[in-house]
Amino acid sequence: MEAYTGFAGVYDRFMDNVPYEKWCGYVTGLLKENKITDGLLLELGCGTGTLTELLAKQGYDMIGIDNSEDMLSIAMDKKAESGQEILYLLQDMREFELYGTVRAVISICDSMNYITEAEDLLQVFCLVNNYLDPGGLFLFDLNTVYKYRELLADHIFAENREDCSFIWENEFDEETMLNEYLLTLFIREKEKNCYQKFDEVHYQRAYELAQIRELLNESGLRFMAAYEAFTKDPVRNDSERIYVLAKKPVD
Repeated sequence: MEAYTGFAGVYDRFMDNVPYEKWCGYVTGLLKENKITDGLLLELGCGTGTLTELLAKQGYDMIGIDNSEDMLSIAMDKKAESGQEILYLLQDMREFELYGTVRAVISICDSMNYITEAEDLLQVFCLVNNYLDPGGLFLFDLNTVYKYRELLADHIFAENREDCSFIWENEFDEETMLNEYLLTLFIREKEKNCYQKFDEVHYQRAYELAQIRELLNESGLRFMAAYEAFTKDPVRNDSERIYVLAKKPVD
């Protein structure tokens, strides 16, 4: 079952509790601290383009990459409505290609956790290094091992709304560090006065910060810092989401 097909159509509805403007403020704050106040930015795993639009409104020239055609279709609708000049590319982040370099690469909403093999994650990091300007910034977030082990683990989550609902069965394998989401969606079709059922499976991997640092260094990027999400505080043992900053050396 392919991920982000049926879910794409209701993704923004279920994510309406995410404070994207706050997230954008945090990201732009980190960018500006690193003297990136304008220029060309790449967002990997841009999804439906909510953050991409917000960054474009902040004056950045945006490229968004995602491997879900359904998610990008919604992003294109937002682009048409806002009039922002955003370039969206349907690409796998493990193999993405650009025509030139960018000042920064951003990836949020645990997109990097979707890279379930360390070798593939290294490849992503190498591509980021290749397409960053010298001194360019790589900023991404991760769900932590603590979150998968202690909060998601082998639990079932559900949400019921008037026009859509979901059942999310979660399973975390401590040995492989793989997390499996079995997502069952019921989406109302107003014309037919019925609900359509979709089943999707999503896989993510939990990475220890030490491994992330090793992979960044191996790719040629220089690890700068890791923070408790939306703060400048050090990562804690019970951090659920962290932000990692890395930079391409100038020479």
